[in-house]
Amino acid sequence: MIIEEKTISTERVYEGAILNLRRDQVTVRDEKTSWREIVEHNGGVAVAAVTDEGKMVMVKQFRKAAEKAVLEVPAGKTEAGETDHLLTAARELKEETGYTAENMRRLSSFYSSIGYSTEILHLYLATGLTPGETDFDEHEAIEIFEYAPDALLGMVGTGEIEDAKTIVAIQAVKLLQLSGEL
Repeated sequence: MIIEEKTISTERVYEGAILNLRRDQVTVRDEKTSWREIVEHNGGVAVAAVTDEGKMVMVKQFRKAAEKAVLEVPAGKTEAGETDHLLTAARELKEETGYTAENMRRLSSFYSSIGYSTEILHLYLATGLTPGETDFDEHEAIEIFEYAPDALLGMVGTGEIEDAKTIVAIQAVKLLQLSGEL
């Protein structure tokens, strides 16, 4: 039986520029209580950008949490006041890759780590790409690559691609290809 946890109290532990941390005391089964640590995050977008040649546009950048450069789909956080995720996705695609898309459509939305974070990522498919100039954030250093989805799927299988949103995007593109929608 699933028991909904009710919040008894909340303690703000940390407030930062891109996330907050709170500690909630909650009810659990048998009238007991427990603590949950929750990362509050505005969420973001990820873009499965596919060229007319059928290749996915990827970015590689150093990620401090992983202590290495990581191959990912273009993505970024939702800025304060942004409510249209499609516009956020178009902005991030342009900033990180220089591409603009003639067609963009939402594929799915998912929690990045549902056990402790409120972050929801909105995945978009971008096609009809036109190259242009990048507009990296002031502290970003990004390299841009293009790969066939089959090659990327192989990189997922070998562990070369470890980023969850990127794995979801690659699998979504492969499913669209297999169904004939792409």
